[in-house]
Amino acid sequence: MRICQLVPGSGGTFYCQNCLRDYTLVRALQREGQEAVLLPLYLPPLDSNNILDHSIPVFFGGINVYLQQRFSLFRKTPRWLDWLFDTPLILKLAAAQEGSTNAAQLGPMTLSMLEGRHGYQQKEFDRLITWLVHHEKPDVVHLSNALLLGLAVEIKHVLKVPVVCTLQDEEPWVEAMPSPWKERCWNAMVDNARYVDAFISTSYWYADRMRIRMHIPADQIRVIYPGVEVNEEPAADLVFDPPTIGYLTRLNVEQGFGALIEAFIQLKQEDALKNLRLRATGGSTHMDQPFLHAVHDKLRNHGFEQDVDFVSDFHSAQRRDFLRSISVLSTPAPHGEAFGIQLIDAMAQGVPVVQPNVGAYPEIIQATGGGVLYDQEDPHGLADALRSLLCDPEKARALGQNGRNAVRGQFNVDRVAREMTRIYELVIAQAGK
Repeated sequence: MRICQLVPGSGGTFYCQNCLRDYTLVRALQREGQEAVLLPLYLPPLDSNNILDHSIPVFFGGINVYLQQRFSLFRKTPRWLDWLFDTPLILKLAAAQEGSTNAAQLGPMTLSMLEGRHGYQQKEFDRLITWLVHHEKPDVVHLSNALLLGLAVEIKHVLKVPVVCTLQDEEPWVEAMPSPWKERCWNAMVDNARYVDAFISTSYWYADRMRIRMHIPADQIRVIYPGVEVNEEPAADLVFDPPTIGYLTRLNVEQGFGALIEAFIQLKQEDALKNLRLRATGGSTHMDQPFLHAVHDKLRNHGFEQDVDFVSDFHSAQRRDFLRSISVLSTPAPHGEAFGIQLIDAMAQGVPVVQPNVGAYPEIIQATGGGVLYDQEDPHGLADALRSLLCDPEKARALGQNGRNAVRGQFNVDRVAREMTRIYELVIAQAGK
C-alpha cells in the first residue's frame, strides 16, 4: 500500500509535536512493509532522518506561500523564480525568523489555504497535485491536520483516492484569530470535511470537541493515540542529587514555561529543595525572544539563573539524554492540549510527569498511571504537585515505571502503525465499492 503523509515542517527551530508524531508513524509504517512516503510542507522537517527522500521537495514553501498571499505578482511568477525561495538554505533562514507560528496574524493566509485552488496559492496546489499524479500515485493520502483540508478537495477530484486527516490542536490555532477570519476558517473546515474518508483524533477529549466544531458524524472519527519508539534499554535512573525538573516543548508562554518558572522559584526558596535545578529544552522562534529575555531577568533577579540549564539541541538522540538527566517532566500548558507527545517521550524513559487537569492531560495520566495532575485553578497547585514527587523519589520512580509500561504497550508506535494500516485498508476498500 502506498501512503503519502503530508506534514508541515517547523524548520527545526522548535519541538513540533505534530511533526514528530507523523515522522515516527511513517518510520513504523515502513517497518511494517508499507510504502509510506513523507511529503514536507512549508518548512524543512525536524527529526526526519531515514524517512525523508531528499529528492522530494518542500511543497508550499513558506516564503512563496507568504509572497503569493501578499502580492499578486508572485501568483504568476515562473517556477524557476519560486524555486529560489524554496531552497533549503533560504527556508531555514526564514524559519529562524519565523512569525508563522502566530495564528492571530495568519487568518487570511489560513483561509486561503483552506480555499484550495480558489485561494491565492493556486500554483502551489497545482504543483503538489501534479507531483502526486506523476511521481507517487498513492493509494491513500494522510493529512497531518485539518488546516490542510483545502488539499482534500483536489486530492479527491483529481487522484480519486481516499483521504485520512489527523486532528490535533487546530482549535487553539483558529480560536486565536480575530473575527471574521476565525469564523470563516471554521466554516471552510466544516465544508471541506465532507471530502475526508476518516478523521483520526489524538484523544477522546479532542474528538468530542472537534466532532461538534466541525459537524463530523460520530462514525467518521476514530481515536488512535500517537506512539513513540520503544527499545530494550533499561529505564532512566531518575536523578535526585540534585532534584531536577525538566521541560520539553517550545519555550513560550502558551506552553506554560512562565508558570513552570514561577513554581521553580517558589520551590527553590524552600530548605528541602534549595538545591533544585531546572533543565529546559524544545527551542523557540524569533517571536518568543522577548518572553525568554524576561524569564532570564526574573531568574537573575532571584539569584537562580545559574540553576537553570537551557539545552539548545532537542533532536532525538539529545532528547533521550536530556530525559535521562531529570527527576520529573512538566509542560504545564494552561489551556491543555489535544495530546502531548512530550509526555509519552518522557514516560518511555521512565520519567514521571506533572500536568494541569485540563485538555487531554487527565486522559493521558489515567491511561498510563505515569504522573500527577493538579488543579489548574489552585495558584500553588503546580508547585505542590512537583514537590510531591521531588521529595518522594520512590513515588516518582513507581509512577515513572507505570508510564514506561504503558508506553511499551498502548503507546508503542508499532502498534499505532498497525491500527493506522487497518484504517487505510478500510477506507480504500470502501472507496472501491
